[in-house]
Amino acid sequence: MIRVVYPSGFRLAAALLLGGAASPLWGQAPAAQADTVDRIVAVVGNTLILNSEVDEEFLSRYPRPEDAPPAARVPEIKRQVLQEMVDLELLYQRALSDTMVKVTEEEVTSAVDQQVRNIRQEYSSDQAFREELRKTGFATPEEHRRWLTERQRKQLMTNTLIEVLRATQKLKPVIPTEREMLAFWDLQKDDRKRPGTLSFRQIVIAPQPSPEAKARAHQLIDSLLVVLRGGADFAEVAAQYSMDQGSKEQGGSIGWFRRGTNIDPRFEDVAFRLRPGTISDPVETPFGIHLIQVERVQPAEVLARHILIIPDITQSDADSARAKADRVLRDLRAGASFDSLQRLYHDPMEEREIREFPTDRLLPAYVGPMAGLQAGGISEVFVLQNPMGPLRSKFAVVRVDERREAGEFRFEDVKDNIRSTLGEQMALRRFIDGLRAATYLEVRGP
Repeated sequence: MIRVVYPSGFRLAAALLLGGAASPLWGQAPAAQADTVDRIVAVVGNTLILNSEVDEEFLSRYPRPEDAPPAARVPEIKRQVLQEMVDLELLYQRALSDTMVKVTEEEVTSAVDQQVRNIRQEYSSDQAFREELRKTGFATPEEHRRWLTERQRKQLMTNTLIEVLRATQKLKPVIPTEREMLAFWDLQKDDRKRPGTLSFRQIVIAPQPSPEAKARAHQLIDSLLVVLRGGADFAEVAAQYSMDQGSKEQGGSIGWFRRGTNIDPRFEDVAFRLRPGTISDPVETPFGIHLIQVERVQPAEVLARHILIIPDITQSDADSARAKADRVLRDLRAGASFDSLQRLYHDPMEEREIREFPTDRLLPAYVGPMAGLQAGGISEVFVLQNPMGPLRSKFAVVRVDERREAGEFRFEDVKDNIRSTLGEQMALRRFIDGLRAATYLEVRGP
């Protein structure tokens, strides 16, 4: 998907050449209803696009009744959806014939795994998840996964094709005229609002477990390691004992990942040295203590599971963290260096600096403490609640670097970004038009 990247949170609705990514539970299942006669609305080479597929894509963009456009506009929007689907199919067919475009099954599986995990976490139980699938027309999670897999494969192939075309300079640069840029700008009349933003730094202090609590956690992880190396199933042990709520129901699976992701470097170093099927010695990170099992390896990427054990935190540990946060605040107000205190006390699992963050998207915990703070202002100590329990809550102090009030963007604010991104879109549009001219194409309309 091609988007315009605007400064300071500017988010105009760009004129997309490719359709937006659909939420997997939006709309209906891929198949038409049994009592509906489907029809062909376009032929692209040897591929048919069905009316039910256009309906499905339309519903993916307007998943809730309150999102739906006025009924009078629906036919026009569906025609646009169909044109975008034709463009995507043309690019996909071109990608299939290009020997430089390579997408592995592991990449597709990894993308689908992540998408399934993200969706599953929104439901309290497997039963609730399955019921929602049935409401959207999928008989089973397996059917839903097959549908997701096909969509992900096509999207990855087309994205890779565009990267190859750019790298080989087959997308000829196009420099839009001032008139074309202004015309693009005029299309965005309803989306020129610049949100209010905050730039700030923070010191977040987490309760630290005692040496005795760490020793007990190590004893537990050592006993699990003995069981696993004795032949126990890693996924079953993870589901029973792991304290990582985001992965335990998937048997500890964290999917495919590359170096330099949000995973701790110590974790990555061990994971990338393991042979498939082997289980690591205990690995301690700021998250806790891990056991890691690598399932598959490909260049620069591994598929892994882990078990996480987090040492206990007592009331005394929590009180000590609060007292430390209070001392940090006193030192800051006495003129101490924010950067120095941040280096000494900040929890490495939390962001150190946040730039131009929309004020209407602040987490509730930040809203009150940051209300009215201008550049240079320092908040009171406030609590960041932890879902694992109040004793694990963290304590934060924030200093505002800049506050920008909401307003409206001007053309001059985004002119350079529009020029570069619109130029890329026009280059891709020209390439697609060439594919249209060289491919058998019949569009009958939805």
